[in-house]
Amino acid sequence: MRPYPAVNNIFAIKSSNDFNTVALQVFNYQSVNNPIYREYIKHLGVIVSEVKSIAQIPFLPIAFFKHHLIISGNSPTQIIFKSSGTTASAQSKHHVSNVKIYEQSYTQAFNYFYGNIKNTCILALLPNYLERDGSSLIYMVNDLIAKSEHPQSGFFLYNTDELLAILGNLKSQNQKTILIGVTFALLDFVEKHTINFPELIVIETGGMKGKRKEMIREELHELLKKGLGVSYIHSEYGMTELLSQAYSSGDGIFKCPKWMQIFIRDTNDPLALLENGKTGGINVIDLANIHSCSFIATQDVGKKHAKTSFEVLGRFDNSDIRGCNLMLE
Repeated sequence: MRPYPAVNNIFAIKSSNDFNTVALQVFNYQSVNNPIYREYIKHLGVIVSEVKSIAQIPFLPIAFFKHHLIISGNSPTQIIFKSSGTTASAQSKHHVSNVKIYEQSYTQAFNYFYGNIKNTCILALLPNYLERDGSSLIYMVNDLIAKSEHPQSGFFLYNTDELLAILGNLKSQNQKTILIGVTFALLDFVEKHTINFPELIVIETGGMKGKRKEMIREELHELLKKGLGVSYIHSEYGMTELLSQAYSSGDGIFKCPKWMQIFIRDTNDPLALLENGKTGGINVIDLANIHSCSFIATQDVGKKHAKTSFEVLGRFDNSDIRGCNLMLE
């Protein structure tokens, strides 16, 4: 068994050199101790000892989480996070061996992007997530609500009148407030109510979840800005298969925490990476995924900008996905 990379090193990353060093350590560990990833690398003909840079690391297609048990090492599973799924598609399942790593990841990232969570009022409008089991987003937000220690922090299902009243009260108190909402629920809210709360931070988690027709980001954000009286709509980029999130403070430009990076792959050659500014499939390195797989090829389309920022432009449908389907049957 390859040596297990220290978790403290993951969350102590400060530079690109630090990231590269830890990422290669994690790759060397997972290439041996994750049976599915090890077999996938073998199918690709990649020789692990010849991988000397993060650009050479193979990315596991995210669909593997629907068909295989993706685990590194032999620690027992503490919790299983599940995607929403439909009757037409299998659910992704992320077996998490150490949920404390997830807690450290989202708490440290949230504090980095939004300041100390304590005494911030966290309001969550996430009805579809609350109505199913195994949501990693609900786990995160529930813990952030507890960490906020604010008496009015909490979840809302469809009781938007109560949410409006609380927002008005918080505004009158000049209370720092963050509203986290799934897109369709935020749109439902602003169709019924309007409020002018310029200091409010609104984080939309994306997706209509089959409740509404999809909209382009600019149109969506204009409606939300008008209805809530804010200048920007923030966004969160996360998924069941990851233990880290990127955040956008407006205009759809996301930034990653220090232990997470984005690469863009060629849609016709999924093993080739593209330069900044080119559109392709989004690959994610999430070093917090130490117990599963840290190197994931998502089904999202986007482009990377200078430094570590990126944007999400849409999703592949099944017919758009090229290659990298080994072992999925």
